[in-house]
Amino acid sequence: MEEKELKVKGIHHVCKPTIQAIHDTLDVIGGKWKISIIGCLTFQPMRFSELLREVNGISGKMLSRELKDLELNQLVKRTILDTQPITVLYQLTPYGETLKNLTINIAEWGFKHRKKIIGK
Repeated sequence: MEEKELKVKGIHHVCKPTIQAIHDTLDVIGGKWKISIIGCLTFQPMRFSELLREVNGISGKMLSRELKDLELNQLVKRTILDTQPITVLYQLTPYGETLKNLTINIAEWGFKHRKKIIGK
């Protein structure tokens, strides 16, 4: 019995901090829009209007809010270009770029899942 209790205690010891780390991650990138925004920015820096077109269904107000939150978490950098009219460019920070593999893995899983479930 003692060996079984140690295994369970050991799993709990590893599982609890892992689950906490997952919650921390989802607090930063979770929700309906953030991972889509990050996914778009993994390919290239984009203007606000480009992001608005690419992230299907998001409103301008929500995109603005999500970009501010991603900036606050140091994942996205906002650059104002000296053009006429003024252009605002968004890009991943070096810290934000650490999420590239995660977004690629999520997309790959999504492609496989879609194919498995609906055959496309």
